[in-house]
Amino acid sequence: MPPDDASRGAAQGRATPSEHKRLVAVYPGSFDPVHRGHIDIAKRAAALVDELIIAVYATPNKKLLFSTDKRADLWRKTIAEEELANVRVEPFEGLVIDFARSVAAQSIVRGLRAVTDFELEFQQALMNRKLAPEIETIMIVTDLRYLFISATLLKEVARLHGDLDGIVTNTVAAALKKRLSIGE
Repeated sequence: MPPDDASRGAAQGRATPSEHKRLVAVYPGSFDPVHRGHIDIAKRAAALVDELIIAVYATPNKKLLFSTDKRADLWRKTIAEEELANVRVEPFEGLVIDFARSVAAQSIVRGLRAVTDFELEFQQALMNRKLAPEIETIMIVTDLRYLFISATLLKEVARLHGDLDGIVTNTVAAALKKRLSIGE
């Protein structure tokens, strides 16, 4: 009698439906602040895994507009607004691979906009592979509608009172206006 699909899959090292391992991915970044490009990547990554953890990096090597708690809070509000059921937010410090291991993640998600992003992300993915060969990096290309968005650029537009419609959520736009006009 020929083997069924489940037997063939098990024989070839693939999980059978009854052996499905829970897939967890980490999407790390400074997210200062979260914008539509980030949301696009998060939605698409969440569709690929059982759980997506937005990992808000507490100590990036750059000047931040928002505190770690505020950046995480803005993500939590965004997740609620976008109704992303399998996504949660956790701040972290240190190496992303150490954080990924601490939450039993099998992969790290990164978003790509341009060739310059690819070069940096490729280098980081190789370093992560060296440090944690069991953790895969998944790179997702940003939707064309969001290719031009960067946190640096949107903060400049906000500082100059430009229109942020379609770039950030209403919650993030309000937080930017408050932060840039009266401080935090």
